Amino acid sequence: MLTLSHISKDYGKFRAVEDISFHMENGLYGMLAPNGAGKTTLIKMIATLLFPTEGEILYNGMEIGKMGEKYRDLLGYLPQRFGYYKNNSPLQYLDYLGALKGLPKEGLKQKIMELLEMVGLADVADKKMKKFSGGMIQRVGIAQAMLNDPKILILDEPTAGLDPKERVRFRNIISSLSKDRIVILSTHIVSDIESIANQVIMLKEKHLFRMDTAADICKELEGKIFECFIPEQELERLEKKYLILSAKQEKAGVLVRCYDSHALPASDGAYSSMEYISADSPLRSPCRPNLEDVFLVTYQSD
Repeated sequence: MLTLSHISKDYGKFRAVEDISFHMENGLYGMLAPNGAGKTTLIKMIATLLFPTEGEILYNGMEIGKMGEKYRDLLGYLPQRFGYYKNNSPLQYLDYLGALKGLPKEGLKQKIMELLEMVGLADVADKKMKKFSGGMIQRVGIAQAMLNDPKILILDEPTAGLDPKERVRFRNIISSLSKDRIVILSTHIVSDIESIANQVIMLKEKHLFRMDTAADICKELEGKIFECFIPEQELERLEKKYLILSAKQEKAGVLVRCYDSHALPASDGAYSSMEYISADSPLRSPCRPNLEDVFLVTYQSD
């Protein structure tokens, strides 16, 4: 179990995160917040690259700073940008990192090939990485983070810049790794975690804002999300009354997804009925809220 207890971090007079407490057991935790909200600072403290100004981080009841190498041996870490040698093949690069991590040489090559097979790169194990796509490089990054079979796997913005196909492949790999370890995925891309995270950790204004399942977090917006089809000239008027979550241009007008902060949740849980909200309001259809709606509503002023 990994426990954060009243964690704060200062950079001089600037406080990056403040009084954050939660605990994690085996499973996948999606850390969701806009850029600059403190995700990377929190990640680096868990990885012992930074140390808290206040509070403590415990692994199975032991303070991680006092565990030293014993704790770092339990870690796998994929930062936003990791260094690699372009003229190395994945096999050469991972063999080199295995030596740096002090892994036994016996059986290391077999372990590397198993990891490359897992991330779908076994067929290019001897190819130079300078010819790899961004998604292939990120998959090498997962393999290097898994070299020591970590109990805590930390992934900081791992899908930034990847195309949709690579993001799906990446999510599937990450999900499979979370069965017997703690996996922490820090991101501002909602779709990366909505379908695979066991728990979503939301940060806001330097504090822990919410930690729960995606389904339970979305429940708070039930009855407040709706879609309506309006003439394009009506969009500006609608923006003054509601938070616009999306607007899709069509030939006959605009399909708008909105948040109504004053709406009451539907008592029967239905989402398909059509209703008028007032004489001068457009016909609207209630929608089931998703995590992207929550993100946009929560961080609308950030």
